[in-house]
Amino acid sequence: MNRALLILIAALFVGAAVLWATWFIPDGPLRYLAVIGAAATAYMALNVGANDVANNVGPAVGAKAITMGSALALAAVFEICGALFAGNEVITTVSRDLLVWNHQFADRTLMLAMIAALLAAALWINISTLFGAPVSTTHAIVGGIVGAFAAAAGLNAVAWPVVGAIAVTWTLSPILGGILAAAIHAVIRKLITRRIDKIGAARLWVPLLVAAMAGVFAAYLSTKLHPQGWRPDVYTIAAISLATAALGWIVAMPWVRMNSLTMENRKKQVGRLFRPPLIVAAALLSFAHGSNDVANAVGPFMTILTAFSASTRPIMGDIAPLWTLAIGAFGIACGLALFGPRVIHTIGEQITKLNEIRAFCVALSAAGTVLLASAFGLPVSSTHVAVGAVFGVGFLREYLAMRNMQGAAAINTRFLDPASLNATPEEAIARERRHDRRYLVRRLKVARIAAAWVITLPAATAMGALLYWLASRIIG
Repeated sequence: MNRALLILIAALFVGAAVLWATWFIPDGPLRYLAVIGAAATAYMALNVGANDVANNVGPAVGAKAITMGSALALAAVFEICGALFAGNEVITTVSRDLLVWNHQFADRTLMLAMIAALLAAALWINISTLFGAPVSTTHAIVGGIVGAFAAAAGLNAVAWPVVGAIAVTWTLSPILGGILAAAIHAVIRKLITRRIDKIGAARLWVPLLVAAMAGVFAAYLSTKLHPQGWRPDVYTIAAISLATAALGWIVAMPWVRMNSLTMENRKKQVGRLFRPPLIVAAALLSFAHGSNDVANAVGPFMTILTAFSASTRPIMGDIAPLWTLAIGAFGIACGLALFGPRVIHTIGEQITKLNEIRAFCVALSAAGTVLLASAFGLPVSSTHVAVGAVFGVGFLREYLAMRNMQGAAAINTRFLDPASLNATPEEAIARERRHDRRYLVRRLKVARIAAAWVITLPAATAMGALLYWLASRIIG
């Protein structure tokens, strides 16, 4: 689709979001700022969808388990559902906890600062998406808020301990995601793909892996969805999780057995058994992302609306109005459909080579980490978790490949390569090691993504301060 047309559609969505918001925002002296805030929220939501959602479906697309069009449709539906039905859990963290609220903010200052924060985060994510770099939308909005409010009311207006706790997840997110993905991959290798009878092992273990995935997501949903105020205790959640895991095993057992009857005893054939659970994992991860990262757009907007209503509380209660969640939900879906493929290709294809099994490990580990963080109301970086999981799988493969090269047979075989005939044994081994590493994990991509992660928080902070300074003089 033509880029100009994509931009036009995005602009039309922002305009529609503004008209939608004006229907709900009553008259008042600062109504124009609330409407501008709605436009900034819609723009931010578009960019969250364009960049962050790639983490959910990128592995499945890279593994050829699902087409790009199907992945976009699947993610859009589940992102909307997650944002609308479970999006309030982390709203308060983004909209309230980053600031010191005993510091007196004028209503106009509060609204201008949050508008500047939204625009700063959205602009930085937009730039990153143009270069195909997956960045943390959570860190972008945190940086925007810190910069805007530091410029508006001084450094003491920012709750630095909360910012520090979020920064810790900056480091922990990819590490935890990578370790878990590598561990799952190592377990699958040992239990299934390295066995002589791969088909027999798959019949036993794939249903159990499906059961584990079902149990994890059931536990998460039990903590997020509370019809008519029902809040289950830990024992009820455990019972629901175990029951769902048992159901997943019962469903997966005959399916795996039936589809394995005509398969050859090869790793590639066994990988086909992971396609359905991989797609389900991508869908549920999209639901989790919608519930967690809609706060990056809607949280600041809630603060804008609170200031507009002259409330003494930082948000209007603990529940965001459904119409504000709708802007975030449909903005994320629209941004994904219009601009998501670029970053999806980066996640799924340009870091390391993925197949169905590796992609399943990535999706499952990312889901587990993000869902656990979301259940506790922590705005963890889903981007760092997912990309860290891809790194974890890639570096595990690289380590195993390097270890296999130590054998004399492998070395002698590589000496037959014409490029190695005129080299010393040490040079030949080093050359082949460099070749394998480039193939298994692309170092240039790793460096670019790491650089984007490091720059995101300070860049968004600087842009937030600059945009507040400009807004306070232009908007007046």
